Amino acid sequence: MATDAKRLDLAAQRRRAAEGPALLSFGFRPFFLLGGLSAGLAMLVWLPIFTGTIETSSAFSPVDWHVHEIMFGYLAAIITGFLLTAIPNWTGRLPVQGAPLLALVLAWLAGRFAVFFSAEIGWVAAAFIDCAFLLAVSAAAAKEIIAGRNWRNLMVVIPVTVFFLANVLFHLEAGFEGTSDYARRLAIAAAVILILIIGGRIIPSFTRNWMVRENPGKLPVPFNGFDKIVLLVSTLALLMWSLAPENWISGVLLLAAALLNFIRLGRWAGERCFGDWLVLILHIGYLFVPVGLLLAGLGAFDLADVPAIAALHAFGIGAIGIMTLAVMTRATLGHTGRDLKADMATQAIYLAIILSAVTRIMAAFIPENIHFLHLSAGFWCLAFFGFCLRYGPMLLRPKLRAKAVSQPQGKPA
Repeated sequence: MATDAKRLDLAAQRRRAAEGPALLSFGFRPFFLLGGLSAGLAMLVWLPIFTGTIETSSAFSPVDWHVHEIMFGYLAAIITGFLLTAIPNWTGRLPVQGAPLLALVLAWLAGRFAVFFSAEIGWVAAAFIDCAFLLAVSAAAAKEIIAGRNWRNLMVVIPVTVFFLANVLFHLEAGFEGTSDYARRLAIAAAVILILIIGGRIIPSFTRNWMVRENPGKLPVPFNGFDKIVLLVSTLALLMWSLAPENWISGVLLLAAALLNFIRLGRWAGERCFGDWLVLILHIGYLFVPVGLLLAGLGAFDLADVPAIAALHAFGIGAIGIMTLAVMTRATLGHTGRDLKADMATQAIYLAIILSAVTRIMAAFIPENIHFLHLSAGFWCLAFFGFCLRYGPMLLRPKLRAKAVSQPQGKPA
């Protein structure tokens, strides 16, 4: 009886939530849309800020503002949207909806304004306002996973909590030292570790599902002891890189992690999924993880003339930018009741973000050629504004209803 009453209560809550705005019915809707807009806008104004054409009212230096808003503005929104959507599937509990979801959205927006106007309100006040968002997200994620007794996924909260601590460190480091070298690397490290954990689940899973249906043959290797070794070595390497990027021990760990991740990616049979862009883009995004590790590892040694900025953008635009867009497009299609197919607009979005990553890495090696920098920024804006144009209407409208099966004429339904 108690179980039946609980089911009826959950059903009633779902009906009440469905009566509200579609935008507040699931976490991915507001955070994917606002995150995409913020990513495009932040990059659109970045080059004028970089060249001194316009100024912010931020207490951060222009470079720190740029890094912070991509990592703790855009990426924090996408991580939140993903978690608020995935956790109900993991736990069987109701998603965060309506007023509680709106409160999180407003907290995120408050952080964006606080950072931009931190010179006016003071960096300490801005830090409290901005950091409150990720603290709330970490607490909400842990609460839901623990309440659902979904212990397997509790480890996802760890890198999210590290991401929150990196934001705190970012404000402290920038406020007291005037720069954010350690914090920006720690933030990227936490994000890449999340990709290693979550990507290590969804990439082989989605690849296997597609291949079983469309391209029988060699399948991705399931998660096993090798993957645990990859996660351990990669985590150690990224943490060492955060603390001492030019140390030889960091270099050895980073190169070892790069090799292991190249092997790990090869075990997922990505070469066999060129028939589906929604699957292929996940493999391409993950490819930039070992590329970034390789560039960071080579840069740790004086023998290799690899600029540090190359690894940062291989991680930032390549791994993070591509993987987040891959997840945003796929999740939006699936959770709004649409077919999991990448149309021409979606393929153009993917191509734009790939070109943004490639041209930005090239710009790091050829800094005297400013054209690559402009190209990268342009492709980034095309990708994210393109996402908002193509997927914004899906995020704002209710989920499509399943099409009714047509009945042959002359027979009763």
